[in-house]
Amino acid sequence: MLDDFLVRATLAGIGVALAAGPLGCFVVWRRMAYFGDATAHAAILGVALSLALSISVFAGALAVALIMAVAVTLLAGRGYAMDTLLGVMAHAALAFGLVAVSFLNGIQLDLMAYLFGDILAVGRVDLAVIWAGALLVLGLLLWRWQALLTATLNQDLATASGINPAREQMALTLGLAIVVAVAIKVVGVLLIAAMLIIPAAAARPLSRTPEGMAVMAAGIGALSALLGMRGSYLYDTPAGPSIVAVAAVLFAVANLAGTVMRRGRRGA
Repeated sequence: MLDDFLVRATLAGIGVALAAGPLGCFVVWRRMAYFGDATAHAAILGVALSLALSISVFAGALAVALIMAVAVTLLAGRGYAMDTLLGVMAHAALAFGLVAVSFLNGIQLDLMAYLFGDILAVGRVDLAVIWAGALLVLGLLLWRWQALLTATLNQDLATASGINPAREQMALTLGLAIVVAVAIKVVGVLLIAAMLIIPAAAARPLSRTPEGMAVMAAGIGALSALLGMRGSYLYDTPAGPSIVAVAAVLFAVANLAGTVMRRGRRGA
């Protein structure tokens, strides 16, 4: 079954969606959308370094994304405005990455594939890495769920309960870096933030509990991957952007349905 490139591509998209959806809920709750974008942009520098050093692209992207995320987390508490800091670091990382790529002599690099994804080129090893990373992120979220949720809702309450908010922030940062590293092959650095934010935002108006929102976000992301791949195959459109476009349509439908449901409850 895995000999079919469309099957591998679809499974890769679902794997990324299952991890990005629940993680994206925390990104939405904490208003960290730009944080995810900055971490994703840094991955291009990781790709350039991994090719220059002849190491795994996944390892290079993970290392740089993690360094970027940790640096932003540490600097944010030292008087820098978060939006300004993220703006500077996101664009600087992307620029340095693109400059580093230009110095790679003798290495053929399809930059568009890393910017917008090349899900159809996913191989068996890539698929194994994507699912391993997705399962690792899901395991991390299940392990730290209650602590992460408490720290997200109220840091003072978390501290009073014996939970270290900074530690939970680092756990979230690690999960974000892993998702960026595994998703770069699927949707590319410019669309990773969309897969983190849109399914979670679509699940929000339809959910009554945080756990329900996380499960629904994963489902919406997986459905986006399935429908996006189907649409890409039928209409010969780019696969990664097609997945994100379907997610955006589902977001609009979910918000419309949420509005109807709220009006129905008020009328009752």
